[in-house]
Amino acid sequence: MEPNLLPGERIDDLQLNDLHIIQSENGFRFGMDAVLLSDFARVRPREHVVDMGTGTGILPILLSAQREDATFTAFEVQPDMADMAERSIALNGLSQRIRVCAEDMRNAAALLGYGSAHMVVSNPPYGKQGSTLKNSTEGVTLARHEAAISIGEWTASCAAVLRNMGRLCMVFPAQRLLELTDAYRSARIEPKRIRLVYAKVDRAPYLVLLEGMKNARPGLLWMPPLVVYEPDGSETAEIHRIYHRKV
Repeated sequence: MEPNLLPGERIDDLQLNDLHIIQSENGFRFGMDAVLLSDFARVRPREHVVDMGTGTGILPILLSAQREDATFTAFEVQPDMADMAERSIALNGLSQRIRVCAEDMRNAAALLGYGSAHMVVSNPPYGKQGSTLKNSTEGVTLARHEAAISIGEWTASCAAVLRNMGRLCMVFPAQRLLELTDAYRSARIEPKRIRLVYAKVDRAPYLVLLEGMKNARPGLLWMPPLVVYEPDGSETAEIHRIYHRKV
């Protein structure tokens, strides 16, 4: 499909299955955290997956490559971002599999049905309410900071659309891990699988990838640490694998 670009937009090659994405030159663009989450989350055959706060649509686009029979619904409260995501999805010929809803994610369960999703994925805002400096544009602020919704509310909205034993996968700052696990358990999501992300092996982790299961029994699987850079600054073999690069 011929891309429909607005002024200031560009098309980036995702280097996976000939997938591409439309992004703004000066607005919010996806980062490594979204790519790491797409690798961490495991889509199963014929599942319906919900992405809460999809931004440019990066997560459902990447996850669509895991299972050709999976379908996705992506929520994005900012109409311009939702429109950009929708155009990226059309560009990749995925409109029959990925639906974009320009809605507040807190309305997701009412729109989709409570307990309707097999899995929810989310890359929520990292900045805590009232404690993080705002960005220069409203769009970037909403994407990166808890401007109007706390992590507890965010997780509860994710849990509401999950069926019993459904999975919730998030990426979040490692320093806020305890807040995240508290939010999971408050929403009856039991943490089941975790992976810490380190810039280098001799540094503290800066991200956490966490999968939980609704109404599951306790029991946490610690995955091997994910290190981004070698001591010399080059990317690790694991990052090359995730990005589908040849070493």
